[in-house]
Amino acid sequence: MQALTVWPSASEYCNSCVIPQLDLELYSCSNSVKWGQRRRKRVDFRRFSFHGLLYLSSNFRGFRSEACCLAGQNCKSKWKFFSSVLSPNKSSVGEVFALALSLEESTVGNGVAEEELDQLSDSAEDRVRQDEVNERNLDCGNKCEGSNNVGDNEDDNHEDHDGQKDGIDNGEKVQNGNGTRINVRALAWKLRKVKTADDVEEVLKEKGNLPLQIYSTIIRGFGKEKKLDSAMALFEWLKRKNKETDGPIRLNLFIYNTLLGAMKQSENFDGVEEVINDMAIEGMLPNVVTYNTLMGIYIEQGKGVEALQLFEEMPMKGVSPSPASYSTVLFAYRRLEDGFGALAFFVDIKNKYQKGEIGKDDNEDWDNEFAKLEDFTIRICYQVMRRWLVSSENLSSQVLRLFKEMDKAGVRPGREEHERLMWACTREEHCVVAKELYTRIREFDNEISLSVCNHVIWIMGKARKWWAALEIYEDLLDKGPKPNNMSYELIVSHFNILLSAARKKGIWRWGVRLLNKMEEKGLKPGSREWNSVLVACSKASETSAAIAIFKRMVEQGEKPTIISYGALLSALEKGKLYDEALSVWKHMIKVGFEPNLYAYTIMASIYAAQGKFDIVDSIIREMVTVGINPTVVTFNAIISACARNSLGSVAYEWFQRMKLENVTPNEVTYEMLIEGLANDGKPRLAYELHLRAHNEGFGLSAKAYDAVIESSQMYGATIDVSTLGPRPPEKKKKVQIRKNLSEFCNLADVPRRSKPFDKDEIYTSLSEELHT
Repeated sequence: MQALTVWPSASEYCNSCVIPQLDLELYSCSNSVKWGQRRRKRVDFRRFSFHGLLYLSSNFRGFRSEACCLAGQNCKSKWKFFSSVLSPNKSSVGEVFALALSLEESTVGNGVAEEELDQLSDSAEDRVRQDEVNERNLDCGNKCEGSNNVGDNEDDNHEDHDGQKDGIDNGEKVQNGNGTRINVRALAWKLRKVKTADDVEEVLKEKGNLPLQIYSTIIRGFGKEKKLDSAMALFEWLKRKNKETDGPIRLNLFIYNTLLGAMKQSENFDGVEEVINDMAIEGMLPNVVTYNTLMGIYIEQGKGVEALQLFEEMPMKGVSPSPASYSTVLFAYRRLEDGFGALAFFVDIKNKYQKGEIGKDDNEDWDNEFAKLEDFTIRICYQVMRRWLVSSENLSSQVLRLFKEMDKAGVRPGREEHERLMWACTREEHCVVAKELYTRIREFDNEISLSVCNHVIWIMGKARKWWAALEIYEDLLDKGPKPNNMSYELIVSHFNILLSAARKKGIWRWGVRLLNKMEEKGLKPGSREWNSVLVACSKASETSAAIAIFKRMVEQGEKPTIISYGALLSALEKGKLYDEALSVWKHMIKVGFEPNLYAYTIMASIYAAQGKFDIVDSIIREMVTVGINPTVVTFNAIISACARNSLGSVAYEWFQRMKLENVTPNEVTYEMLIEGLANDGKPRLAYELHLRAHNEGFGLSAKAYDAVIESSQMYGATIDVSTLGPRPPEKKKKVQIRKNLSEFCNLADVPRRSKPFDKDEIYTSLSEELHT
């Protein structure tokens, strides 16, 4: 039968520096502690000392705090699932879905970040356990042996009321001093409900002399189970036995360290001061495990600075830090969210190791340990930077500065860490960090997740860096991975933002250039994109360009909409190409489009400008017949056409027609009618309408005011100018057709210089009018 030591082998712990081990623990319903609901009782260790042996300086001479680095590389399995969930493999539904996806990434990512924080804590704890194993082996020597044969003891397979296995070493038996085998787990089961030393005595009175290592194992197990009362009862019993004259039990430093570790694991720190005082009374000097455990307790209490101060005291007391000590200090910087401090600390110990000042212990593989510490530092820096990015403050500059410091230190995380950090970039101000991360990933090995690229495109668009988003899309085309539907819809949505801005501002040239750029990148403009450019041409009164764009739209296989026809009709009307407009109107009816209010209004304006008011009247009647009631815009278009052609009397007749149709005039109605009457030699009527508009509360423009004054002077009409009030200030034009594109370039964050479009592509001769 193979002999086993009662203690878990050191190999169980030595590989757990970065990847936490899974401990066999017992958690009952009444004693389980949920994450986020931990009870943290604080104790200030500076109030006491080991009778002068442990002195904590009140002046922190510790470590420089600046900022930190990216995250760890040993969490790939978890993030592999995370990335697979987020990689879109179905057709997307546009920018709204992209936003939802990004927000979902941010939410899930935060949860994973908190889970990784627990993993970092486990990693630091595993280093402490390694020191405990070494200490345990020195203390135990070859005194105890165990067996993997559980035997027939009825206590071997006890379970608690939840049906969960005990946290003590499963089924192990050891020999006492008389050679009798003791089932440690069964013994722990009997002690799990003890509250006092007398209760322990009742259980152990017939067990004889047991090795101290059995008691330490049970205490450690109680710490895992959060049963500190039982652990303290067993410790008090040991103290009682220790005081007996010639007693077989003599407490040692290992028992005290085990009890401190149990307090840390159970997160109950009320008795820490008493335990330390007992150590001092017994004359036991603290060792590296003691310091590491106390630093861990400080960290659990949220006293990271005090933990760093305690680390500084170790060399002063002749205690050499172990790899666990360095890991614990790094974790303290993580709790302080001080990435710069963690990075500076690692660089400092690395320099000392290279100079031979530390790492002289032959029992440790220091090359391997420092590789683990570097990986641990990266993971901590990643956690800190993620916290900076999800903070309500804009700490993007801190993240970029930490990247720079990491480069100086020669510490560089891998692609996976960069991609995970990318998902924390969700706000507009994060665009600089996202672009930096994207550049670093491309430089690293040119491999990158498509979902991450789509996220960067979304971030750039959110920050109005549309040209930068287009560069990302171009990289997908040139370098891979191949863009998917999400990539396509994101970049098209960005183009739509620019095209909408060009449409609203009448900057038709930029609209044409954007269409050219889309086609150049393999993006097919839809009716929405074409219509934006057509409306921009109409606003700018660019009739030739509108005709060319409409024709090009049809040639590209895109079916025009009623908006397309309306924009083209408007452009033709402004260019006084009335015959061409009539051809477009007939074609629109022929292909099955029902005219809308806008189209009817344009045609009424066209016929009014030609003086064909019988047709205008038939259009109005047709509108009413099909259920489209003419609005003030319709009548304003007719009145404006009359005014421009010096038909003031006809304009006034249509003004009276408005009353019959129960349409209320507005400022535009009065202004255009007044101008038309003034130009038609009817200053008195224009004057009366101006007074009427003023009485109705309309603030007419200076142009209408000047028209009344000039017409009355020209035709000798007598009017009371004082009743018109003071001359109104000049009104600014609502739509400015800009020749200078600087303002639009600033808005759209696009370069001011662009390759000129081919005029032959935009302009066509009027003989090539569309008659399809």
